[in-house]
Order: sequence, then C-alpha cells, then structure tokens
Amino acid sequence: MPRFVRSDVASAIDIQTGAVVSRVIFSDNRIEVTVFGFDAGAGLSEHQASRAAIVQVTKGRLEFIADGEQLDAGPGFWLHMEPGTPHSLTAREPTVMLLTLVDAG
Repeated sequence: MPRFVRSDVASAIDIQTGAVVSRVIFSDNRIEVTVFGFDAGAGLSEHQASRAAIVQVTKGRLEFIADGEQLDAGPGFWLHMEPGTPHSLTAREPTVMLLTLVDAG
C-alpha cells in the first residue's frame, strides 16, 4: 500500500519575521496538505475555501475566527470546516499550522 510519512511537520517550514510562509507537503487528486508558519501578529484576512478544510495547530497560538466565532487555537487544536465557511486568523505568537483541504466524493 502506498504511503507518505512525515515525522515532524513543524520542521517543514521556517517561520520568518513579519511573514506568513507556507509549503505544500502532500498533494494527490483529493487531498492537499500545507504547512503554514506565522510570525506573531501575522495572519490571513477573512476568506473561504472551496473544499472542506481541516486546521491543526502544532506549535504556537492563533486567534481563529470561523463563521463569526472566535476560537483560541493552541497546540493540539483541531477544526473541520465545510466548504465556503468564512474564516480568518492572527498569530498571537510564532505558530505552525497544518491545513488539509479535501475534495468531496
């Protein structure tokens, strides 16, 4: 059975001063997995994904707003969002986040 293993997703990205950086670590015909690195104060303005999204925080802390609800997202935080869910985020400290986008069907 084919498989893909990454033992430390946080090491896939280097957090850069004042920036948001990202790197796709896996992609196939249904799933895309991206590691994001946010410096403190960096973030993403409100947007929506066309696919189902799973957010996982591995290191640091985000203020995450999903569909108008403010969430405190620290290490171990896990969130599933349906396609089209409006969301935004701001890093409260240097943060590494894993985003998995999943196509329906």
